[in-house]
Amino acid sequence: MSTERQTASTSKHWAPYAPGPDAPWNLRRVVYLHRRAGFAATWSELQRDLADGPKASIDRLLSGKARMEGVPSDFAAVSETLAQRADNPTRLKAWWVYRMLFGPDPLTERLVLMWHNHFATSAAKVGMAGQRQNQIFRESARAPFGELLKRIVHDPALLIWLDAPASHKGKPNENLARELMELFTLGLGHFTEKDVKAAARTLTGWTVEKGVFKDHMNLHDPGEKTLLGKTGPWKGDDMVRMLLEHPATAERLAFRICEIFLGDGAVDPTIVKSLATGLRERNLDVGWAVETVLRSETFFAEANLGNRILSPPEYVVGAVRALELFNPAPSTLILAEFIANLGQNLFYPANVFGWPGGRSWISSRSIVGRYNYAVALVGGADVGRGAAFDPWALARRHGQGKDLASVVAFHAELILGRVPDLSWRNRILDTLGAEAIATAATARQAVALVLASPEAQLA
Repeated sequence: MSTERQTASTSKHWAPYAPGPDAPWNLRRVVYLHRRAGFAATWSELQRDLADGPKASIDRLLSGKARMEGVPSDFAAVSETLAQRADNPTRLKAWWVYRMLFGPDPLTERLVLMWHNHFATSAAKVGMAGQRQNQIFRESARAPFGELLKRIVHDPALLIWLDAPASHKGKPNENLARELMELFTLGLGHFTEKDVKAAARTLTGWTVEKGVFKDHMNLHDPGEKTLLGKTGPWKGDDMVRMLLEHPATAERLAFRICEIFLGDGAVDPTIVKSLATGLRERNLDVGWAVETVLRSETFFAEANLGNRILSPPEYVVGAVRALELFNPAPSTLILAEFIANLGQNLFYPANVFGWPGGRSWISSRSIVGRYNYAVALVGGADVGRGAAFDPWALARRHGQGKDLASVVAFHAELILGRVPDLSWRNRILDTLGAEAIATAATARQAVALVLASPEAQLA
């Protein structure tokens, strides 16, 4: 197929979104954009984007300027200080949560989460080496994939995690070779066991010394290897180049990007393949693919709204931001603990496959855990705020909150982008009790019920 025909095919499947009767630019889509591509938004940010339209709103997300509230003027300095003081995994998790919550560029932090799951390594084995890896994800989050892959395969965290230092001439270790092909690039079905063995030989000699990558040529197997149908005295970097050139890598990337930005069953394989075509044409430019998806009709289609379960960081951090709990703010140490209790212990993926995501985020235990988090968040003390949330004050600051029913409606619009229906609102009020009076405590209970509702678990 010619380049022109390939580009036309990509454009057809990923046509830019234009608001219309079937897909209006409304509050629901603005809320959805921020929950799917970041960590929710404040009411003022939502109203700004609702007024400015999709192009300006997505421009701000892509340029790291979407947040107009809750970004400290000294964010960069504080983040650097926290990074330097992160001398154990607990503090390391708190540092990353700080970046998700207060950083000016939520889309990049969302992509760092994606790459952390894609190149899953655990602090249980690599210790604090994961911090540098996390920063590489941030620096190359939207770069051509080759740039990221070449940095990551030379990074100590991945090498230690997959036992590269134990691999040398005459005794190659297959772990790094196998996962490079199966998980990070090609996917199953695009290589053989012979390819794994050949790839392991190309990687012999790669090790870590004094915390940095080292290529020991005296430990490398210099003989010829047949890898993916090509024979030569290949080295590790040759293998990486072959993987980047293989068409299956573009498809794996397209799948990963669609996985985080599109919901379960929202697109068929043909559409993912068309995104892969565009990636191949553009040197696996992840930034292009992310922008293409976020600006597309597919992204804003009705079938794609509210059909993906929020991951624990999205749920925990998003609730803080939506409720504008910036001063005083919750403890990021405590938020990281809540995230772990809800099933995503940052820097500790269960295995090389990362977290399965999707429906696995919801279980009887996590449903209770999400409600407990919502109660703790609005209460304040159990998240380290020292002050309870005042729903009346937030609603009235934005011209809402005549009575308890309107406070519930305001927070539903803030969190969901809409009030589902009158019966939904009445269920919230009925749970409070017929004799409920319009106090701050009652309103807090109502907000916790909104946050814990089934609709609030979905982006």
